[in-house]
Amino acid sequence: MTDYRHALIIILVMGLMTLATRILPVLIFGRGEKVPDYIMYLGRTVPYTAMGLLIVYCLKDVSIASAPFALPEIIAMAAVIGSYLWKRNSILSVVVGTVLYMFLIQVVF
Repeated sequence: MTDYRHALIIILVMGLMTLATRILPVLIFGRGEKVPDYIMYLGRTVPYTAMGLLIVYCLKDVSIASAPFALPEIIAMAAVIGSYLWKRNSILSVVVGTVLYMFLIQVVF
């Protein structure tokens, strides 16, 4: 199969899966029906759980015993927390933390 056909198939499948995730809740719960309490509970708790999992995954290989002693990670996390507390903007905080971390590991450390 040629590369462009392969890419087209991948894009189509991804588009269909994205569409399915948007339509499936409407088909399951209908329009106007009350959403079950356990689904509401999952909607409130899963985002925090996912963020915690991502933090643990990102920091699992950080070594505090060897140079740079996790300084880039600590500085970037402090910048994320500080920028979020300052502006209350999640996207801005992620961008600030990512740019600062990349700068620290590429240029400074």
